[in-house]
Amino acid sequence: MVSRYDAQTKSIHHLSANACLVPICQLHGAAVTTVEGIGNTKTRLHPVQERIAKAHGSQCGFCTPGMVMSMYTLLRNKPKPSMEDITEALGGNMLTHTHSVIHTCKTHTIYIYMCVCNNCCQQNNNVCCKSNENRLLEHDKNVELFRKEDLLPLDPTQDLIFPPELIRMAESPEQTTQKFHGERMTWISPITLDELVQLKTQYPQAPVVMGNTNVGLDIKFKGVLHPIIISPTRVRELFGVEQRPEGVCIGAGCSLSTVQSVLERCVCSLPAEHTQTYAALLEQLRHVGGQQIRNVATLGGNVASAYPNSDLNPILAAGRCSLLLQTKEGKRRVPLDKDFFVGFRKTTLRPDELVLSVFIPISRKGEVVRAFRHAPRKTNALPTVTTGMRVWFHDGSDVVREMSVYYGGVGAFYYALGHSSPVLCCRPWNEATLNEAYRVLVDEVTLGVSAPGGQVVFRRSLTLSLFFRFYLHVLQYLKDMDAVEVRSAQDPVGQPVPHSSALTHATGEAVYCDDIPHMNREVFLSLVTSTKAHAKIIHIDVSRALDMPGVVDVITAKDIPGQKFRSFTGIDEEVLVEDEVTCVGQIICAVVADTKQHGKLAAAALKVTYEDLPDRIFTTEEAVEQCSFYAPQRTLQRGDIHMAFQEAEHIYEGEIRVGGQEHFYMETQSMLVIPAREQKEVKVYLSAQHPTCAQMSVAETLGIPANRVSCHVKRVGGAFGGKITKASILACITAVAAWKTERPVRCVLERGEDMLITGGRHPVLGKYKVGFMNDGKIIAADVHYFLCRGQIQLCQSSLIMNSWCPDSTGFLPLLDVCVCVCVCVCVCVCVCVCVVILKAAALVHIYKDGSVLVSHGGIEMGQGLHTKVQQVVSRELNIPLSLIHISETCTSAVPNTNPTAASFGTDANGMAVWDACQTLYKRLEPVRKKDPSGTWKSWIATAFQERISLSATGFYRGHELSMDWQKQEGRPYTYFTYAVCCSEVELDCLTGEYRTVRADIVVDIGKSINPAIDIGQIKGAFMQGLGLYTMEELKFSPSGSLHTRGPGQYKIPAVCDVPLQFNVYLLPGSQNPFAIYSSKGIGEPIVFLGSSVFFAMKEAITAARTDVGLSGPFPLCTPATPEHACLACNTHFIQMIPKMEAGTSPPWAMELP
Repeated sequence: MVSRYDAQTKSIHHLSANACLVPICQLHGAAVTTVEGIGNTKTRLHPVQERIAKAHGSQCGFCTPGMVMSMYTLLRNKPKPSMEDITEALGGNMLTHTHSVIHTCKTHTIYIYMCVCNNCCQQNNNVCCKSNENRLLEHDKNVELFRKEDLLPLDPTQDLIFPPELIRMAESPEQTTQKFHGERMTWISPITLDELVQLKTQYPQAPVVMGNTNVGLDIKFKGVLHPIIISPTRVRELFGVEQRPEGVCIGAGCSLSTVQSVLERCVCSLPAEHTQTYAALLEQLRHVGGQQIRNVATLGGNVASAYPNSDLNPILAAGRCSLLLQTKEGKRRVPLDKDFFVGFRKTTLRPDELVLSVFIPISRKGEVVRAFRHAPRKTNALPTVTTGMRVWFHDGSDVVREMSVYYGGVGAFYYALGHSSPVLCCRPWNEATLNEAYRVLVDEVTLGVSAPGGQVVFRRSLTLSLFFRFYLHVLQYLKDMDAVEVRSAQDPVGQPVPHSSALTHATGEAVYCDDIPHMNREVFLSLVTSTKAHAKIIHIDVSRALDMPGVVDVITAKDIPGQKFRSFTGIDEEVLVEDEVTCVGQIICAVVADTKQHGKLAAAALKVTYEDLPDRIFTTEEAVEQCSFYAPQRTLQRGDIHMAFQEAEHIYEGEIRVGGQEHFYMETQSMLVIPAREQKEVKVYLSAQHPTCAQMSVAETLGIPANRVSCHVKRVGGAFGGKITKASILACITAVAAWKTERPVRCVLERGEDMLITGGRHPVLGKYKVGFMNDGKIIAADVHYFLCRGQIQLCQSSLIMNSWCPDSTGFLPLLDVCVCVCVCVCVCVCVCVCVVILKAAALVHIYKDGSVLVSHGGIEMGQGLHTKVQQVVSRELNIPLSLIHISETCTSAVPNTNPTAASFGTDANGMAVWDACQTLYKRLEPVRKKDPSGTWKSWIATAFQERISLSATGFYRGHELSMDWQKQEGRPYTYFTYAVCCSEVELDCLTGEYRTVRADIVVDIGKSINPAIDIGQIKGAFMQGLGLYTMEELKFSPSGSLHTRGPGQYKIPAVCDVPLQFNVYLLPGSQNPFAIYSSKGIGEPIVFLGSSVFFAMKEAITAARTDVGLSGPFPLCTPATPEHACLACNTHFIQMIPKMEAGTSPPWAMELP
């Protein structure tokens, strides 16, 4: 939270901001509050921290501090927020367990026990919610997740005060221009407008930085260097707001949050006919970035940056807005119209010109102004297409007097329907005018097949469908029609045992790999990856990199003292590529430097010379055509398939495609390797799911025994399978660097690097042939699956090797086909399998004071494994949880571990700990019999005196499983987890956007060890599945380079995507003799239930196709993004777009799989 004092209004303003975007230089005079500053476990917790912990809002914990600070800032500004305020405040935070966090934050509102029904008697209405048994009150549940009365009350008087010295500094009349000189650039912050104008005249090419949302990203991700940066955050003339009779003038330096507040006041104080433009701007502002971005991004910066897919510029242009500019020669006012934007991120602004303010006029009588956008996600996502539209009618009629329409996202700059407006003017607002607008848009809005961003047909169709939506809104205005409001509802289930680290998550005290304090002589590792899909490495020129400041060394394959290959699942992978690269993103070498920034610059300077090789394979179809497969190929066959097809009354053939998915864990791959000065020992601290794999990999790469390598994992900030094999490869490279330099080496990937290197989920292509009878009974199915390096028929391609990812079994895609083709229902059954990770070990120590230290081979990565293990110990030893502690997972304490994966962590490690506790309990039996009235501590003291060992190991050896895939004999799985989900979806067939109205999930998880954690995992997994099947889309260029390398291009579900009503029910009375306390693994099976949203969408698309005269089966691949859904609806807008002719230009992105 950044707090500033305004000397003019004598007030303090608090705002949340992204730490990665706020420059330190800009914080002069501000008070910065982090999660560590508002409370901790040693002194006093803040109520926000306590509630997010005790109300089960934390899982892996890596994103929890950000959630805490977003909520804390909201409460500092508004102690009694509404749910709408909370949803808006959290819109910029990324996480997977969104529903749990929303429910936690709901405790800060006055509506915690409010019924979710409309017109409930609790809302002073006449209808009682008890009349509908499906709409239950929070406190009517059998078991509450938490008791609100047990939580700390919010007392604003106890919050931190603003430092008085900063108030005195702000009120001091002796403020001067500040200059900060760095190694590569100078930061200048003027105090007056005259100084700002003089600086801009002196340095016309220097960028003016306010929110740093554009320049900061260019510097960080594109390596753009600006020798001079001007930051006028203290120039008061840029922050003025003046409301005039003809409109409102807003300073260019005002943040978008300030603009939002100003426009809201205008809407409340002015007649509705004068606030059309203001309301349209407010609608767009709610979707621009998240709250943290809107708090720092400025109105002037948004206009001047001229991004072609800006949310605000089209509506500002359509709304007759103008800019006040200034240079040393004076001021001038220019209209914000089509002549102002002249190219990609180019305007008519001269290099020395400054934007002082933006004037937004009131709307006139008879004028309708609307703004629309389509984006991969409703909030915090750049729009695919955005538009601002305005029409002005002659008095008392529906005849168009003036019209202005601007589109963004359909070219290098904004498309204006300006020159065709005369064609549409003086016409009545009817279908003839609408059809004429369609004709103009189809003729004038053209995009080539190689247009950046792809989605050419979809984007062109959006110009039509968004105009049609505007047409309907105008009809609504003319006919005075009303809209219906839909409100959300939530339904928490379960009884809690809070996550053992939840409080430290909430206070920021939880230590992750990169939080380990920097050591003396520590250096940083930066990676150099291949830029070719298939090429021979001719030469690696490291000379320029070695000459750069701070560079210590460059690590190549020649520096590896041991094995240069690692084999995972039978496929060799080079630690560092030496001769031939087979995909973009392979690690060729690494730069060791004193700082991360120096390493990054040197890595960019290092030059690799390639010689292109043929036979590049990108798509699964290409791999199938060229028979590029890995061995072995598994087949599951039963009966005579040929005879069955002869008997079938109907045969249907087709394909199914499931796209890849990025893990998008919050904490990227991170590790710290410390070489010992003697005995050739190495300590590895890393964020990984399989420390033993990393241990063995490092040992073999360095050519030393495994007992000289110890791997330590405290906790992992999310993993989802992506931190098993790739983490081991990165640990090897980091270890080689530490071994060669004899210095501690830290490696923390940036998001783009992580996404490029890890690979994500395997895309799947399935070709099927199904035979069925008239009654729908399936009697034959012939299915061939092709996975890009997966578990069925493995396709070898020229894309980065994929990683493990949450998954179910091979039965599911066939079930998809059968349900979709023959019965068309959107209720999905999930069958889950626990794979053969069937052993685990544990070590339990009891200390003289009665406290217990537990070590096991599992990793805590947000699934509550440590918490459940503590519950096992508590039950077996009959002691409170407060006496039990789990410090870390370490290969020196528990060796030969298996990966924590496949939802088997609790099953295996829980049983191992149970075994150790049984041994200890039996050892203490004589002591208890001698003193039956004693206490735990007295028994332990007596046992110590009697020389009874208070340490025990435990081991779990799972049930014997064997499967002969050739003979189709054996038992491949331990048990099954069953679940069913029904989802209700509303689909906008004009844009493909959808909303999940309701999702009901029933899960058989045996006897849950911790229902609160399990329910959070179920909801998080469902949302991950929803992303897999409807949102998340990996895009590769025709040369094999990954386009989607960050949250700006790749969208995971957010708060806005949570079902409006979300119910989870745990099936009672279920038994499971194969796991600890009859529980079951639940993390991965539920991912598939997200497909219920996909199937519901397909039903809605089927209805839309019926309306346009289309019937019968149709293909719909996953993810069913708005683009795919819109094209599948095949509305007349899609049919109006001419088909793209095959040309010589390659597409912007390839169709995968």
